[in-house]
Amino acid sequence: MDMAELWRTLVWPLTRLLLSLSVGLLVANLIEALNWTRFMARFAAPLIRVGHMKDVVGASFSMGFFSGMAANTMLAEAYAEKRLTPRELVLANLFNSLPTYFLHLPNMFFITVPFLGSAAFLYVGLTLLAAILRTIGILFVGRLLLPPLPEGCLVCHLGEDRVTLQSALKKSWARFKRRIKTIALFTIPTYVGIHFLSTHGFFGYLEKFVSEHLGGMPWLSPQAISIVIFHMAAEFTAGLAAAGALLGAGDLDVKQVVMALLVGNVLSTPMRAFRHQFPYYAGIFKPAMAVRLIAWNQAFRAATIIIVAVGYYYLG
Repeated sequence: MDMAELWRTLVWPLTRLLLSLSVGLLVANLIEALNWTRFMARFAAPLIRVGHMKDVVGASFSMGFFSGMAANTMLAEAYAEKRLTPRELVLANLFNSLPTYFLHLPNMFFITVPFLGSAAFLYVGLTLLAAILRTIGILFVGRLLLPPLPEGCLVCHLGEDRVTLQSALKKSWARFKRRIKTIALFTIPTYVGIHFLSTHGFFGYLEKFVSEHLGGMPWLSPQAISIVIFHMAAEFTAGLAAAGALLGAGDLDVKQVVMALLVGNVLSTPMRAFRHQFPYYAGIFKPAMAVRLIAWNQAFRAATIIIVAVGYYYLG
C-alpha cells in the first residue's frame, strides 16, 4: 500500500475521527460546566421521569438530536464521576437511539427516495417505528429496574452555582486535556487494528459467509435474497440499487422489496456498526464497556426491526 492510499484509507479518516471526538468532548464539557444540562434536561423531563432516569440522561437525550458524539461524551463523563451506574449507562445509551436515528434520517431518506420512489416512505417509516419502539421499551425497562427519583429532584443534583463563561472554559479545557489523552490512547490502536482486519478481508469474509447461508428464509424469493446479499456484501446503496432495479422491472412488489431491505438491515448493520463505532466508543467509554454498549444497541435494534418486519409481513 503506497503512502497516498494509506493517507486516504487510514490517516485522514483517523485524524477526522479524532477531531470530531475532540469537538464533541469540548462541547459536552462546556455545556456541563455552564450548567446548561439543567435547561436541556427539561426538554426530556417527562420521558425520563417515566423511566426513572437521571437528569444527565435527559440532557444527553436532548443533545443527541444535534450530536451523537457529544451525547455519548456527556454520558461517559457522568459514568466516570459515578453519577451513573453501569446499568443506568446502558439504558441511557439505548434511550439515545431515537435522537441518533433522527440525526441520520435526512441522509437516509434522500438516499432511498431516488431508488425506491414511494416505497421509500414505507421503509423509512417502518425503521422510524422501530426506533420509537426502542424508546418506549427502554422507558418501560427503566421503570422496572431503576428506583424512582426523589420527588422534585429531576435536576437538583446538577447544582445551582452560576458560572462565568471564562471559568466554564477553563474548567472544560482542563477536563478536555485529561480525557483526550485516554481517548487517543484507546482510539488510535483500535482504529488501526480495525483497518488492518478490513484491508486483509476479515469483514468481507464474515459478510460473505453470512450471505451464503441465507437458506433459512424461504419466505424471501431468490430476487429478494439478492437484495439482502448486495446489502451485506457491499453497502446500503448497493442494496438500494438492486431493490430499485427489481422494483422498476416489476420482478418484485413493494412489500417484497421492503421486507428484503429490513432483513438486510438486520443482518448487515451489526458488523458495520462494530467496524465504524467501536474505535470511537472505545475511546469514550473504554473497550470493555464499548463492546457491551454496542452489543446491547445492536441486539435491541435488531429485535425491534424484526418485530416491525413481522408485523408488516402479516398486516401490511
